Amino acid sequence: MADIKLEKVESNLPVIAIVGRPNVGKSSIFNSIIGRRLSIVHEQAGVTRDRVVSPVVRNNCRYELIDTGGLGTHGARRNIDMWDECIAEQVETAISGADVLIFVVNVQDGIVALDESVAKEIRSSNLPVIVAANKADNKILAQQAVEFSALGFETIIPVSSLHNSGVEELFAEAVKRIDKSKLVENVETEIKPLKIAIAGRPNVGKSSLVNALLGEDRVIVSDQAGTTRDAIDIDFKIIVNGEERPAILIDTAGLRRRGKVDTVVEYFSTMRSEAAINNADLIIFMVEASKDGVTAQDKKIAAMIKKSGKACIIAANKLDLCDAETKRQELLDELEYTLYGMNYAPVVFMSVKERRNIDELLNQIIEISELSGMKIPTSLVNKVILDAYKNHTPPVVSNSPLKIYYASMIKTQPPTFLIFVNQPKYCADNYLTFLRNTLREAFDFSGSPIEIELRARPKKVVSFHTVARSAPSARPQAAKKRKAREKSLASAGKLSKNKKGPKSGVANKPNSKKLSRKKASRSRKG
Repeated sequence: MADIKLEKVESNLPVIAIVGRPNVGKSSIFNSIIGRRLSIVHEQAGVTRDRVVSPVVRNNCRYELIDTGGLGTHGARRNIDMWDECIAEQVETAISGADVLIFVVNVQDGIVALDESVAKEIRSSNLPVIVAANKADNKILAQQAVEFSALGFETIIPVSSLHNSGVEELFAEAVKRIDKSKLVENVETEIKPLKIAIAGRPNVGKSSLVNALLGEDRVIVSDQAGTTRDAIDIDFKIIVNGEERPAILIDTAGLRRRGKVDTVVEYFSTMRSEAAINNADLIIFMVEASKDGVTAQDKKIAAMIKKSGKACIIAANKLDLCDAETKRQELLDELEYTLYGMNYAPVVFMSVKERRNIDELLNQIIEISELSGMKIPTSLVNKVILDAYKNHTPPVVSNSPLKIYYASMIKTQPPTFLIFVNQPKYCADNYLTFLRNTLREAFDFSGSPIEIELRARPKKVVSFHTVARSAPSARPQAAKKRKAREKSLASAGKLSKNKKGPKSGVANKPNSKKLSRKKASRSRKG
């Protein structure tokens, strides 16, 4: 077993953190700066809970931008719920590692008590602070931004995330406050990080697994379903026998049935989770190894993963809640029976709470990542397919046997093979499954789905080229020869007077019987 460790990547990029009270437009400004919709934006307060991090490139330099949750009762002793405490911890972590703070306020509301509370807290950090007076959607509102100078900060910039005005000026001012010695040039690396998304229904332990893998409380964890809302990207590195490999861990929101998605925020969370699955290289599909077993929602998520064509590991969590000896085989049988088409995914039984079998999960991640991108030579693919074809004759479909001529690998993720046959409709479904299993056993595509594309081989028509090329030129030449022959016969006086001419194109021969009668009559007269 290889020596595998996970380490969080300590970024050396300058960090700019966006802070403020709830519902002032922090996520909108964050999305405007990075140029894409990463954080969920909604008028409901407290949508963002975990800190969302994204790299930003300006003037060939890289920065790290952090979106934080709203500080609803920051510094208060009353009316503090679980989310306020967790969000406050996330914000404090972001502030402690930041170089510059963007303090977002609402120019339409003016200065409120929570703004003063947040200002007092961030002033104690001794960091450069720029006030973003958001929602200044017209000139009159932009002029009112001056009143926020009462908070004690010099630089106040009116912005409108709705109209995307003043955002670039805001970020440029933040960059000016960064020590030039900390600036990092944008250098694109050839090694692409391995993107690992953790997916599953709500409350199966996805965020707990993220924290267990990283060894820290990176994301908020609670027993309440739907804790995670945004898709959180976390940079880390996998160290295998001393060799480092870059990777990105993506914590996604729990996927519920569409009929139970009752809020707009949850709908956006579902969209972010589906996008994370489609953009990932490897998916850790978490299910419960408890009395509930595999649910109908697990089946739908499995179908979504299978449709994406991504490599997958099934992590059966909460093994500590049931009898491991009896439940393991029962769950394996249930997974094979209910999750149709997911038999390619290895199953790891684990307990995140007790940190059991985490190493086994890491070994599966490394094994699958090493096999991904493997290109099989065409000659080897043909040998495996043709040997399988000879040893196991395909069933006859539509009264015609299937014939396989040629095979090659045309795609690596997922492994896709192109097979030329006489007619794709002659291949039975069970024989196609047999070919997939044969390729999996031969090349060990563990954890990856195998796609096979059948294509009819083009028929070689020998007469196509000769007929298509000779017919137009041969007919005019024959007509010319015929007309020349008729012309020569007509000039010699041998052509018949019939306007239609002879059917064969040759002059009529004289009648021998008529000539003999004429000779006989002449001899009698003489």
